[in-house]
Amino acid sequence: MEMKKKINLELKNRAPEEVTELVLDNCLCVNGEIEGLNDTFKELEFLSMANVELSSLARLPSLNKLRKLELSDNIISGGLEVLAEKCPNLTYLNLSGNKIKDLRTVEALMEMKMKKMRKKTKLVHLKDTKRRRRRRTRMRMRMKQVQKWEREKRRWASHT
Repeated sequence: MEMKKKINLELKNRAPEEVTELVLDNCLCVNGEIEGLNDTFKELEFLSMANVELSSLARLPSLNKLRKLELSDNIISGGLEVLAEKCPNLTYLNLSGNKIKDLRTVEALMEMKMKKMRKKTKLVHLKDTKRRRRRRTRMRMRMKQVQKWEREKRRWASHT
């Protein structure tokens, strides 16, 4: 079954804007590219395209809410930088069983992860400054207590 037909089957008389999960496993994509999937799938959070003979992600639409993407058992060998711009909220990606031979292919994904981490740390830093100060103060007090115990221990050891 072709990918377009599978998408129509999976919609089940729903509008593409309402769909949050879409499973297109084991269907056939023409010329190794995505067909039938477009920007109208605005609410899509989970997309599975396992074993569809996919070789390129060039025609992947912008899916801003997509969190999980299953692309296992395809023939993808590169072009993963598209994911960083088209799926900014992606947290889970399965690329097992593809033809990725070089780690440089995955570097774009690492950049995406680093950008997310920077954003999160900035937010956390702004929110938790008072909490961190309290923690640091408590930690210093504990360290002073431990140092005091160590001094006492050495002093008692020298008396025996």
